[in-house]
Amino acid sequence: MKLFGTDGIRGHVGSFLTAPLALEVGISAGKILKERIDLDRANVANANQTNVIVIGQDSRTSGDMLSSAISAGLTATGWDVWHIGLCPTPAVAYLTANSPEVFGGVMISASHNPPEDNGIKFFGANGAKLCSETQQAIEALLESQVRPDRANSSVPWGKHHQNPHLIDRYQESLQASIATNLSGLKVVLDLAWGSATRVSLEVFRNLGAEVICLHHEPNGNLINVDCGSTHLEPLRNAVKEHHADMGFAFDGDADRVLAVDSNGRVVDGDYILYLWGQELLENNQLPNSAIVTTVMANLGFERAWQKLGGNLVRTAVGDQYVHAEMMRSGAMLGGEQSGHVLCRHYAVSGDGLLAALHLAALAKQKAPLAELMDRSFHPFPQLLKNVRVEDRELRRNWQTCDALTQAIALAEQDLGDRGRVLVRASGTEPLMRVMVEAETIDLAQHWTNSLTGLIERQFVA
Repeated sequence: MKLFGTDGIRGHVGSFLTAPLALEVGISAGKILKERIDLDRANVANANQTNVIVIGQDSRTSGDMLSSAISAGLTATGWDVWHIGLCPTPAVAYLTANSPEVFGGVMISASHNPPEDNGIKFFGANGAKLCSETQQAIEALLESQVRPDRANSSVPWGKHHQNPHLIDRYQESLQASIATNLSGLKVVLDLAWGSATRVSLEVFRNLGAEVICLHHEPNGNLINVDCGSTHLEPLRNAVKEHHADMGFAFDGDADRVLAVDSNGRVVDGDYILYLWGQELLENNQLPNSAIVTTVMANLGFERAWQKLGGNLVRTAVGDQYVHAEMMRSGAMLGGEQSGHVLCRHYAVSGDGLLAALHLAALAKQKAPLAELMDRSFHPFPQLLKNVRVEDRELRRNWQTCDALTQAIALAEQDLGDRGRVLVRASGTEPLMRVMVEAETIDLAQHWTNSLTGLIERQFVA
């Protein structure tokens, strides 16, 4: 049984993700986490007697059902649950890491996926997503023996508490991370009908910015639909219409952000890392001058960062891999081109709102965002094309297709040092992703079309 992908458990509600499955996942996770906490207490003298799991959710209509089922499973295994309701994913991570009573967290969200999907993300006591070993242990226990009627009746039942006020702690931490008043800045926020509808507007206004909001009410039927970080056109139009200094678009659970400057140019995660990295580098706050990113990061970004004397470290796609490498190496800044950005000076997880605030502060302190963009780097043309492949086994084992691996090798030989190719199966959606980066758009287009056409013939037809 393989439930966990690159970002927790995620899928279509009803056909894959159901209330009975969520209940069983809650029981299995509750038992495994109990083993972990008992081990911690055995190995650490005077360990905190934590017995709480925090649960948050985005605005999807299936969120109440799934959070209730997960809570039932956790309380059945002896955990107390603090349910904070609608919130950004990084709020759960923050509360988990900064509340002595809390041992773990759960976020019910499918991030940037459409409204009919949902997901379950688990966080450990340090605010990081659960390691692969723990995820595998949950899967193994679920497959082998856990059923809703098999919770251990010998343990005391936990209690479920509604604690929406806890979000105030997270909001205060965001505001405390910014030393610059944002007065004089006009900012557009696209809140994607999702988690960012809570606290985002208040934080920017409390810091002095003039704010125009799009899609600013929680609406589980419209979350991410033609808006947010995956659909930037509404934000670009609003920035131009209101003559704003910049705009920010969040995904459904607000753990990632993309920006738009006053000229309508997209400021993706690569640019955010580069600009924020420059600031940290100048202030001697970047150990080994390192930024951790993924294989998706643009070559133009990498070469520009190297010219500054920086070191760019790449990982597999997924913010959990970025975080793991940052912890291993001691790096303080990392993230993904898609807009997950993690700065360990201020947070324990990727946080779209935190990144937006610091980019806005940078523009207020140094120069308009459009000017900062002019001074940054020129990206290599990069094309990303998805092919829908419903068969999960075909997706997971695509490397066994000789025709595709040979075509990739041919593309890499042709590109040489003029570009690169990345083919991978999505860990969150039924997609094969093809990314081609090259010195010219024509070259990138040629190999993108060639490889996606081959995937369609081999895996779809």
